[in-house]
Amino acid sequence: MTAAEGFMTEGFTDDRLLGGRVVLRQPVTGYRAAIDPVLLAAAVRAAPGARVLDAGCGTGATMFCLAARCPDVTVTGLERSTASAALGRAGIDLNSLVGRAVIVEGDLAKPPDMGAAFDIVMTNPPFGADGTPPPDPGRAVAHQEGDLDLAAWVRACLNRLKPKGRLVMIHRADRLSEVLSALRGRGAGDIRILPIYPKAGEAARRVIVDAGKGRRSPDTLLPGLVLHEPSGGFTPAAEAVLRDGAALMG
Repeated sequence: MTAAEGFMTEGFTDDRLLGGRVVLRQPVTGYRAAIDPVLLAAAVRAAPGARVLDAGCGTGATMFCLAARCPDVTVTGLERSTASAALGRAGIDLNSLVGRAVIVEGDLAKPPDMGAAFDIVMTNPPFGADGTPPPDPGRAVAHQEGDLDLAAWVRACLNRLKPKGRLVMIHRADRLSEVLSALRGRGAGDIRILPIYPKAGEAARRVIVDAGKGRRSPDTLLPGLVLHEPSGGFTPAAEAVLRDGAALMG
């Protein structure tokens, strides 16, 4: 048993993503990953040899899914929660990613030294700017903005990128204007927007935004992904992404 696996001997589960290709160790209570991290990883267009940062990686769901989809990239996770980082390090062992993935404990507001700038930063930031935080501390940290508001989070992510690098993020659709304002305010362009619809004919609840640092190309609104059939099951397109590891952005 590794040191990370020994950090918590009870209170976690080992769950499967991407049709069983990914093992995710996560707490029984508190924040538990749903489908957002899988969708985010599917939207990352990483060339072989790319260095990718997962800003606010939690227990590693997005970085492990990306590593499974793109076997020639290396992934660094940045996470401020000691408990989440420990579970994520256990996940590195469980997914045989030693040498390809690492989790660094630290705060995006004042990030530690992680070496050279990254080709891609992907992030699933806290979605809530107001309202009552969840009573569970883990859920509160995952869902509510803390020291960094959305604009500051975007700025911090862009600061970790190489010139012309890409920032890929998933966020609430009703905060899209804030996301775009933050990106434009920091000189990002070539912005690609992919809406995520719960069902056909319903308003999008999530958007994935892929932006280039220091780029000037026009924005693109992509065809969206419909998650569920009227009966409630996943659509074939969603199944291809969530189970088979299909890419979301060509």
